[in-house]
Amino acid sequence: MRKALQEQLNGTKEMKYKIIAVDDEEGILESLSVFLRKSNYEFVGITDPVEAIERVKEEHFDMMLLDFMMTPLHGDEVVEEIRKFNKELYILLLTGHKDLAPPLETIKRLDIQGYCEKSDKFDQLILLIESGIKSIKQMYEIKRINEELAESNEKLEQAYLDIVQTLRYTVEAKDTYTRGHSDRVSEYSVLLGRKVGLPEDQIKLLKIGGLFHDIGKIGIPDSILLKPGKLTDDEYSEIKNHPSIGAHILSSATMFKDIIPIVKHHHEKYNGKGYPSGLAGEDIPYLARIAAIADTFDAMTSRRSYRDKLDLEYVKNEIRNCKGTQFDPQLADVFLDILENDFDEIKEIQEKYIR
Repeated sequence: MRKALQEQLNGTKEMKYKIIAVDDEEGILESLSVFLRKSNYEFVGITDPVEAIERVKEEHFDMMLLDFMMTPLHGDEVVEEIRKFNKELYILLLTGHKDLAPPLETIKRLDIQGYCEKSDKFDQLILLIESGIKSIKQMYEIKRINEELAESNEKLEQAYLDIVQTLRYTVEAKDTYTRGHSDRVSEYSVLLGRKVGLPEDQIKLLKIGGLFHDIGKIGIPDSILLKPGKLTDDEYSEIKNHPSIGAHILSSATMFKDIIPIVKHHHEKYNGKGYPSGLAGEDIPYLARIAAIADTFDAMTSRRSYRDKLDLEYVKNEIRNCKGTQFDPQLADVFLDILENDFDEIKEIQEKYIR
């Protein structure tokens, strides 16, 4: 197993992603086999969840498609066992119905990357698989760089930064309306961080975290990311996966461990109604609370395909109205003070990255 994975990381043979599906319905496995092999994936289908756990111990797989309602173990119990020895396997949970899905707390705790309802059609599942494979591919690329440059920490750090920077540019190059967005979010975050007196090591994390906060959008299909009109509920649910995808991409590199909370939690809301984890108040990492304000401010003051940038007074009122619900109230007050009394610094950032 290790040899096969190492060959993939070293690029000594063409990558062919390997997917294991676990479902007690033979018909589901047969259908998945046809769809996935046609898409040039290696596929293994297993009906016995206990056997599947042992197979994952012995063999390398890139992704697991896992039925939730099975005997003798439910899907969450299978994941519980697998996570004891494999933290990186990308897992998509399949449910017969949304009401049968495990609670959100379980999904978060077990690091399940996504789930969808079973259907006679595999459109949504194939979409999730393709998005997951993009994330896995980038994770392996980071690992490959790690293997090549392990002897030089300085070169390793620069290589990581370069590759993730390239991914960031790839995301922003897709959409002219968001070009420069991450740069501005980074600088707004640093500005707010300095105003609240954070030390330089925290300022550095805000800078890098802001640059890479949307890196997970590399795993969102272009058809959704670039859609000019209103998103459907399913499409919006897919967009909401980007913080978790971004955290997953960066998790392979220890140098990024301190910015992962920013990437993963910049869409949490102070009242607990954000995503992906539904954290509230001070449970939301402090730097993520800063990035959330910077991200929202830039979104409101940038042109989009469906609207022009919003008036500054309107934006300030929105921030005031969202204190304590969307935003940390103390941080919101500091940012409002910047907008009222130090707007030249904001304007300088905006002019630096022409939209």
